[in-house]
Parts: sequence; structure tokens; C-alpha cells
Amino acid sequence: MHDLIVIGGGPAGTSAAITAARSGASVLLAERGKFPRHKVCGEFVSAESLELLRSLLAPRFEPLLQAAPLISQARIFLDGHMLRAPVDPPAASIARFGLDQALWNSAKENGVDARPEVAVLSIAGKGPFRVMTSTAEFEGRAVVNASGRWSNLNSRSHDSVPREKWLGLKGHFAEPQTQASVDLYFFDRGYCGVQPVAFQGTQTTINVCAMVRADAATTLQEVFAVHPALAERARFWQPVTEPVSTSPLIFRPPLPAKGNVLNAGDAAGFIDPFVGDGISLALRSGALAARMLGPYFSGAASLDQTVCEYGRAYGHSLLPVFRNSSRLRQAFRLPRMVRLPILSILAMNCALTRRLVRSTR
Repeated sequence: MHDLIVIGGGPAGTSAAITAARSGASVLLAERGKFPRHKVCGEFVSAESLELLRSLLAPRFEPLLQAAPLISQARIFLDGHMLRAPVDPPAASIARFGLDQALWNSAKENGVDARPEVAVLSIAGKGPFRVMTSTAEFEGRAVVNASGRWSNLNSRSHDSVPREKWLGLKGHFAEPQTQASVDLYFFDRGYCGVQPVAFQGTQTTINVCAMVRADAATTLQEVFAVHPALAERARFWQPVTEPVSTSPLIFRPPLPAKGNVLNAGDAAGFIDPFVGDGISLALRSGALAARMLGPYFSGAASLDQTVCEYGRAYGHSLLPVFRNSSRLRQAFRLPRMVRLPILSILAMNCALTRRLVRSTR
């Protein structure tokens, strides 16, 4: 009988596992894949979560943070305009290929029983739980589901196939010169983000990540072609990795818990990638779930009480980010004649622009 079974070895799952293990809980971490791996992700870690990330990583992984490019501004390219927004304090850009591996190894070094290539098939009970996997059956007093968006564990009865199919596309490229900024290129039916993830002499490795409707583009090359400024910039890029993709991207209201199982990361709610805080929300929600379980493990609270407290804490600290990012996304989808005055106001008012950026953190 484990105190906690965590499903999913990404940032949310490892954050929950490490936090719980450090408090003395016995933790099993099950991941259906293996590391290292590339993931469709903006690879942006906001300053608000850098200290949390540093605290989770084992000391030997400090160089990963020290080498991470700092992102001090955001540039938005839309309707022939460029809008600048300061990112203050600066965020960090960290490739998931190295980040996920470092968090996984840090979990093991903190005493977590971390098992790769173990797929969770079903969960039975309301506490304690029986977790059936592809290799064995396990028992746990509590379960944190951090299995991402596409797991069979995350289906909802009211889910339906979206009328518009959205894709996520990502690749790393070499670029001769790159500013320390996250650049967002908006176009009809999608957008593309570009930012440095590694500086190597005169060359920079950049992460190029797009969210696009399938009827507009299905490859990164097709994405580049639909935005003139992006197409011009992309002429000088050389591929560093094979592109990866994910689909469909479905936005739905966050669900912090289901049947006494605490959800974290994308399993709880998928935030629009353009705000760049997916990794941050994953780390914070995973750590929050583990901290909320502390009184339950010590016998000071029931699991039902813990689930309610987690829901309240999630709603207070994380739910506003989803609301604000949704509102901002809707503003960018307004008709062009409405968007232009808004962009002009933002371009002349740095304080307002900074406030908008912070509202999605």
C-alpha cells in the first residue's frame, strides 16, 4: 500500500511525487512512456515558478537552470503591427527533452518508486484505490492524475468531437541571431511562437511551436507560409530536431478532481499555449495537490475533505489564469477593425500591456 500513486511523469506528476516524498509519503510514479523525449510545448517557464522548479530539482541539475536563456520581453506580430511587452522578472526557456529527464531523476533521488513504460488502465475505489496497470496492480491511499490531455482516464461524459480540429506542432531549429524574447506570430486560424532554448556560440537553437487549425496548415512549413514576417525569418532556419505534433487540442473548463482522484497539469485543465504558462501551471498544480494531501496522510483530515480543499485552493490560485488567458485569446480573435484600435492602445501603454501579461501568470 503506497501513500500516493501518481500517474504521469511530466512536470505535474514529478512535482507532486517529489513534494509528497519529501514530506515522508511513500510514492509510486507510473509513466507510460520513457525519457528523454520531445514534447509539443512552448518550453517557457515563467519567473513565478522558477524557484519552485529549482527546489524540485536535485542539486546536480542546477546547470540546467543556469544555462537556460532568460526571456525578458514578448513580441506580438499581428495585422502588420508589432507589440512589445516586457517580461519582468524574466522567464526562462528550457527544452522539455532535458527538463523532463531531470525532474524524473530528481524524483528517484528523493525516494520515489518511479517506473517508466507502465500504462495505467483503470482506477477503482474512492480511497484507498486499486490502480490496474499494464504490468501489475497497485494499491494507494491517494491518487494524483497527471496523465495529460489524452489519457483514457480523462474522458468526460459531456465531451464531444470539436467542430474545428486544432493541431499542436513543434520543432527545434538553428538560427544565426536571436533576441532574448518570445515572439508570437498571429494569423487567421492560428499562431506560432518562437524563442531561444540554447545559445551555442554564434548559433542559437530556437523552439518553434504552433497551434493551428487543420484546415489552415498541418506542417510547420505550411505554418511559416501563412505569415509574411514569419516566412521571411524562417528562410534562415536549419532543422535541429524532427518535428513532433499532437491533436486534437480541446479547451474545456478545468476539473481539479474526479471521484476523489486529484487532477494536476493538463489532466485538470488545458491552458491556451500562447500565454506560455503551461509548464508553470503543471509544476504549481502538482505541488499543490501533494501539499493538500499532507493532512490526509497524517490522519488530520479525510480524503473527502482533502478533495474539497484542493478544489478551493485550485480555484483561488490557478483558475484565474485560465479565465484571463481565455479572455485574451478571444480578444485576438475579434474582427480586424476592432483589433487595430486595441493594439494601438496597448502599443502606447506599456503599463497596461505589462498588466495583461501578469494576469495570465
